[in-house]
This record gives sequence, C-alpha cells and structure tokens, in this order.
Amino acid sequence: MDQLISELTAALGAGGVITDIDSVAGGWSRVGKPCAILRPRSTNEVSAVLRLAHAAGAPIVPWGGKTGLVDGANAEGQLALSLELMNRVEAVDVEASTLTVQAGCPLQTACEAAEARHLFLPLDLGSRGSATIGGNISTNAGGNRVLRYGMVREMVLGLEAVLADGTVVSAMSPLIKNNTGYDLKQLFIGAEGTLGVVTRATLRLRPQPLSQDVAVLGVERFEQLPRLLRHLEARLGGALSAFEVMWASFHDLVTTAPAKGRPPLDGRYPYYVLVETLGADPAADRARLEAALEAGFAEDLIADAALAGSEAQRQALWALRDDVAQVARNGPIITFDVSLAISAMESYVAELEAVLQTKWPGINLVVFGHLGDGNLHLIVGLPGAEARHPIEEVVYGLLRTRDGSISAEHGIGLQKREFLPLSRSPAEIAVMRTLKAALDPKNILNPGKIFAAA
Repeated sequence: MDQLISELTAALGAGGVITDIDSVAGGWSRVGKPCAILRPRSTNEVSAVLRLAHAAGAPIVPWGGKTGLVDGANAEGQLALSLELMNRVEAVDVEASTLTVQAGCPLQTACEAAEARHLFLPLDLGSRGSATIGGNISTNAGGNRVLRYGMVREMVLGLEAVLADGTVVSAMSPLIKNNTGYDLKQLFIGAEGTLGVVTRATLRLRPQPLSQDVAVLGVERFEQLPRLLRHLEARLGGALSAFEVMWASFHDLVTTAPAKGRPPLDGRYPYYVLVETLGADPAADRARLEAALEAGFAEDLIADAALAGSEAQRQALWALRDDVAQVARNGPIITFDVSLAISAMESYVAELEAVLQTKWPGINLVVFGHLGDGNLHLIVGLPGAEARHPIEEVVYGLLRTRDGSISAEHGIGLQKREFLPLSRSPAEIAVMRTLKAALDPKNILNPGKIFAAA
C-alpha cells in the first residue's frame, strides 16, 4: 500500500492525496475511516487513479457528497476517491436546454446555474446543498418532484465514466433521441459506483416555471388520498409537481418544539398532503389550483386546506416536509425507504405497526413520503441494538407479499444487501453479477456494495 500511495501522490500532485485522517464527517452517512482520500481534479486524473489501483488490486470507494443513507460510501480501511475538486459547471446550453457538469458539482449549484439562464433542473432533495450530481446519478436519486419529472435517469442525456482499469467511457451525447445500440450510460445510473466512476454528465433542463403554488391539505381517511391524487392530476392539466403525504406522526414532530415549524391547519388530521404546482401563468395557475381544491372539498376528499400566499409561506410549508432531522428526536432510530402500490400502503403500514407493537410494545413508527410515486419513508425507534436486524426483517418481509421494493430511491449499499432477494429474482441478480464481473473483474470498485463478492 505504501508503494501505491507513493504512485498515487505522484499522479495527483500536491493536495491530491490525504493520509493524515483522524475522522471523516459523513452527515447521515457512515463513511468509515479510509486509509487515504484521493482528490483528483480531472477525468484524466481519475483514470490514472483507477489504473494504478487496478494494477495493485486495491479497493477504491467513490465519494460524492457523503449524504447517502445505506452505507454505500463506506470506505473503512480502503481508498476513498473524492470528487469534491471536480465541481465545475462546464456549460449551460440555452438553445438545447442542457447543463454539463463535473460529477462533484453540488446539486444546488447545478440548479442555480440553470436558474441563472432562466432554465430549470427539477431534481430536488433535502440534501441539495451537499449532495453531488455524480452521487445523484450513481444512486438514481428521486426526490420531491418525481411525480412530474421522473427520477434522475430521466434527466441524464449524456454521461462520462471511468471503468475499473482506467478506461474512459464517454457517452456525453446531448441528444434526447439517440437509438444507436446499447445505451451505455444506463449501466452507471443507479449502480452505486460498482461498475464505474461517473466523472461528467449532460443533464436535460426544462423551462423555468413562472408560477409556484403550494398548499397543505388535511385528509381524514387513507382511501381519500389516491382519489385526491387522481383528482388533482385531472384538474391541474399536468401542473402537479409534488404530492407529499405526512402521517400525523411525522407532522407532529415537525410542528412542535424544538422544531421551528408550526401546524398550518387548525384541526388535527391523520394525514397531511403537501401539494405543489409549477406553471407558466401565475394568476391562471393559482385560480386553477383553488378551483381544484374547492372541488376536492365538494367531493369529500379534503377536510381542510392552507394555500401559501407568499414565497415565505411557500418555503415554510416545504420546510415542514424537509425537516427530516426531527425524527432523530425518537433516537436511536432506523430509517427505511420502500416503495409499493398506493393501494397496498394502508394495509402495509397498519400491519407493520401491529407487528412492531406486538414484538416491541411502545415502539415508535413515523411515516411520510412521496406518495404520488409510491415511495414511503419509515422511521422506527430502535429499542436496542439487538433489535435492528429483527426490525429490518419485519419491515422488508411485509413487502414480499405486496410486490414492493426494499429501496425506492436510496439504493442498496451495505445496509440492504442481505434483503436484495426480496425485491430481485435470482435471474436478475445473476445478470447484475455478470455485469460486475465483466466491467470490474478484480472487484475493486466499491466492493461489497449491492451484493457480496461471489
């Protein structure tokens, strides 16, 4: 390893290799203590790093913003490849509506670069200030606007990645329609850095919205939620961009001290829906939303509503949904990110709570999520370290009979590796392993993530 570190230092120059490491801050992500942190400044330097690591058979773990929640960036005792210095916005093409960035560019920086040219990158995450585009691509991030704009996969037009042996694969075409054989960029989207290291990307932008309206709705019965969603989709002509549901358990956490938020509605309801619309005509768009909400009251879909009247009020309502840190008040906790059909959600949550309470009386369960796209986030209070695995077995096991997924948007990493067969067939996993063996035969790229070495 000393010889390899010496070669890497020569390749990356001053400040390119850090070996004096006491600890590494990872936010919610457990990144471990690597033996060295490598900080390349270009794709060529990433290629040099991987070529040297490949020759030495040394494991290397790509790092983005270190905001993942499944230990996908854990580099304990390994080489960490940080792309923090590859953080530039390279170009905004107004005519083509595209944005080209280096992988280490923070999501918020990319969004602001698009906005400065009156364009819109619709990806929106709570960790937008630190999560990077490369990390977003490697985990196929979702976020708050999947309902209208899709996952990151739908936003990536072109991509550059470096393979385990240092080969640079550049598929940076900005074309929306490019049906020329295998779409190689898709191999790296959602692969969690196990097949290659994403270094650059060209993203599709949208017109910058001229209107944004946000409302919080009180709903009394779960059966009203899917009906309300379809009602709004039909009434709003494609303008609905978010349909976020907070169970009362989550709403209570983010609207009581020490949280800064306060209840937006006078009454208390089992479910609170945060609705966002984006459009091009402020007056007409707001009137359309008001009419849709009035019709929702008339059809017994809504019990109460609060419609933001200013940018400050819009931000305050979104802040309730984004104040996920409040769940730590129930700590220690375990976080889960699952998806299933909306029709199966009510029975799933009810059965989950019943089983958890039977096994661990008094246990705390908090539920919220992107219900419009079938994604629930579950936060379970941990009664003791020994309960972690049994709780995971309950949460994931109840998805099997409902054709659900153990990961909606966070990926697999280390935490969910054991449970992958609950959501993927043996044939699917075999194909994944074949791809891994073909592109990374020495298993040096983020080894052990998604599935263990065969």
